[in-house]
Order: sequence, then C-alpha cells, then structure tokens
Amino acid sequence: MREEAAKKARRRRFILQGSIGAGILVVLLVIVLVVIQVAKPPQTAGPQNMLSDGILLTSTTSYVPTAAIPNGGSPTPTKQADDGKAHITLYEDLQCPVCQQFEEANDPQISGWLNAGTATVEIHPVSILDRLSSGNRYSSRAANAMACVAQYDPKDFWAVNSAFYGDQPKEGSNGRSNTQLLATMKSAGADGAHVSACVNDETFKGWVTAATNRITPPGTTFPNSKVTVPATGFGTPTIIVNGKAYTPPSTNLGYADTAAFATFVKGLAPKVR
Repeated sequence: MREEAAKKARRRRFILQGSIGAGILVVLLVIVLVVIQVAKPPQTAGPQNMLSDGILLTSTTSYVPTAAIPNGGSPTPTKQADDGKAHITLYEDLQCPVCQQFEEANDPQISGWLNAGTATVEIHPVSILDRLSSGNRYSSRAANAMACVAQYDPKDFWAVNSAFYGDQPKEGSNGRSNTQLLATMKSAGADGAHVSACVNDETFKGWVTAATNRITPPGTTFPNSKVTVPATGFGTPTIIVNGKAYTPPSTNLGYADTAAFATFVKGLAPKVR
C-alpha cells in the first residue's frame, strides 16, 4: 500500500511538473509572438494605379492603370514624353489651405486642359500636417482615403480630390471622421463596401508614411525634374510642370492667381491653349 501510494504521489508530481512546464512554454510562446508582432515592420504596400506614389490622370475621369508598389518596394517614376503637353505633377496635403486655394482657383482650367487632351496631372497625396487636426490625424487619414479611391474607384479620383478640398477642415480644428470622409467620397461618386473597409481599416496607412518619407527630406530630387526639396524643408503644394517648379507671383492672389499659372503652363507646353 505504501509503495502504491508512493507511485501515485510520483505520478501526481510528474503531472504537476509537466503542467507547469507546459504553462511556462505557452507563456513563452505568447511573449515571442507579441515581440515578433511588435517588431514586424509596417505594411507599406501601395494601392493599385499609384506605382509612382501618385496616380496619373489623363482626363477628369481617366487614369493610367499600374500595378501596386509591393510591401517594402520602391516607386517607379512615371515616364513623361516630350510631346508638347503639360505634364503637371502635384504634391498635396489635403489639410493644406494653400493647396485648397490653388485647387479651387485652378480646377476649372486644369480640368479643361485634361479633357482637351493637352495635359496630364499626376497627384501625390502626402501627410505633413497631422499636427493641425487636434489629434485626429486628418492628413494621414485623408491621404489613405485617396489611396483607397485609387485602388477601388480610380475614375472618380479627380472628383473626390476636389470634394475633399471643398470640405476641408480648418487648421487647428478636429479633422473629419471616417463617416464624414465616406460621405464626401460618396457625394463625388466613390462608394462601395471595399472603399468603406479601406477607409475604416486605414489599409494604406503604412504606404502614406512611406510615400511621405520618400519625398520630404531636404535635398530630395523630384522625379522628372531637377527640382529638389529646399534646405528649409518640403512644403505643399509643390507643383512641377514639365520638370519646372511653379512659384506664384508675389501678389495678393498667390496660388489662386489662375492667369499666372496659365502663363507658366503655356510657356512650357505649346499644345495648351
């Protein structure tokens, strides 16, 4: 009986030790998985139709389809033909009031050039003004929303971009909620379950950060130009036409001076009238 009791005690001890050992292994496995997840680099894959980090529009409803930048990949600059057209590249932050000023003033004439086939527009949404939306991260979330449009509804990219400027929150105020972003997008034609999920999940959050970091360091050269980011820092809007940076005249109109911008463009693109 004593021997049988001793055997039972040993079995209980082995079972207890095994259970403790298994528990320790489970805890260690959880810790390892957490560490791996924390250390895992963010997903930086871009949306389709933005292989250059921007979407190339050939009319207000037409675009050039491209593959997406893979996770950890680099953008491929768009090749611009020397064909007499105005190849306009815009770097914008949707929280930027000067971008809004340029957009709202010049939208009609740029739309006309696009639809006449005498210009292309490549739009690069970036995020440098999150600090001006009361913790709402509006710049990043709006740039992600535009990436969602490029992925799922690119024909409405121009319309949604314009609609966002029409509903731009004031600097220092609380930026728009996802519900408000989606309502604005829907008013411009971009709708659907894929778009909603992309906005709510912030699917391209990592890409927004990566695309912004690629273009903002001082000394960075913009593709298809000799224009570089000045030592004073990157700013929006940055507007490049056929490799030349546009700087508005020193007048009260500033970036809203449509005549000055038209003169600049026509001087570089003979097909623009």
